[in-house]
Amino acid sequence: MPRVSVDEGFCKGCGNCVDACPVSIMELAMDRITPKGYHPAQCVDQEKCIGCCSCALMCPDVAITVER
Repeated sequence: MPRVSVDEGFCKGCGNCVDACPVSIMELAMDRITPKGYHPAQCVDQEKCIGCCSCALMCPDVAITVER
């Protein structure tokens, strides 16, 4: 089963991963703010991840890793 990890130290909350995800499991965590002042991305349902890596490929900060 694929697993999505977001390094919140690099994520700037741009939302590119949210737009790129074909199964709509990525979202910005509006209840958290990183030390840099951004709402980080998060995967809300690891079970639905298809491992396509679209989120990681679209991330300009290389903050997302998809393990298969």
